[in-house]
Amino acid sequence: MIINQAAINDIYSSFNTVFNKTLEETTVLHPKIAMEVPSEASDENYGWLGSMPSMREWVGDRQIRNVAVHTYAIKNKLFEKTISVSRNDIEDDRIGVYKPMFQDLAEGARKLPDKLVFGLLPRAFADLCYDKKPFISNVHPYLYSITKSGKTQSNKGTDKLTPDSYGIARAAMMSLTNDEGEPLYIIPDLLVVSPQNDAAARRIAYAELINNETNIYKGTAEVLVAPELVNNPDMWFLLCTSKAIKPFIFQNRRKPALVAKTAANDDNVFFGNEYLYGVDTRCNAGCGLWQLAYGSDGTTTGGV
Repeated sequence: MIINQAAINDIYSSFNTVFNKTLEETTVLHPKIAMEVPSEASDENYGWLGSMPSMREWVGDRQIRNVAVHTYAIKNKLFEKTISVSRNDIEDDRIGVYKPMFQDLAEGARKLPDKLVFGLLPRAFADLCYDKKPFISNVHPYLYSITKSGKTQSNKGTDKLTPDSYGIARAAMMSLTNDEGEPLYIIPDLLVVSPQNDAAARRIAYAELINNETNIYKGTAEVLVAPELVNNPDMWFLLCTSKAIKPFIFQNRRKPALVAKTAANDDNVFFGNEYLYGVDTRCNAGCGLWQLAYGSDGTTTGGV
């Protein structure tokens, strides 16, 4: 192949087509547990997360809830991945061998939100949420209530995953109230587990019988296996994903796009005899409403 600017532009167009097709076709799972929020700055504040008043009869003036009481910000981060293509391979018409590399480049970029969101799970017992407590904690305070001042609620367990501990988690989530003491109508529907806990989770969610007894929890949740929990095999999470707000947040500042450094006078071409192609994106993930999640670190053994 004769290498000139037109040829280099055609090659970029070919690589870009492969990249965008793979980007579009790659399946992601984070929308199941995270709401995507567009970002227009270096970070975004989610102080409104702490405001969950219920509807009330309109008697007298409106009661206004300040949604900026809290400061919970998610700072965008910059991510990139870059690969090189040998000028010799272009000259020898060996462009086809690079197709899998650009497919992998796109898949990695598309899967980054999954990596960020599900990567929050092992850290959920330590990372703080909007109320300045760990996202999974047994001391979440009532932030506005005078009558409940000093009292707390819990979304944390320590039992390994069993039908009994699952039932405890389910009841705990459905029993949560807002600051007025009114129910939040939370119905958990997704059980997130490590690869090692897949069988136990599926038994609870899908089996007709457990220990020759009717499985009363069949159909109460779907099972989702998170590879990010592989190093914490006994951790498990029960989530409510049916509401507009999700347990986690994926914050998108700039979507991934393929860029190239292929000018004849670029140092990588002149000195290194190679063309560079890369993808970069700005985004991050953080905690949403703790009320929509229950987590257990699996450090103790509960019932069967």
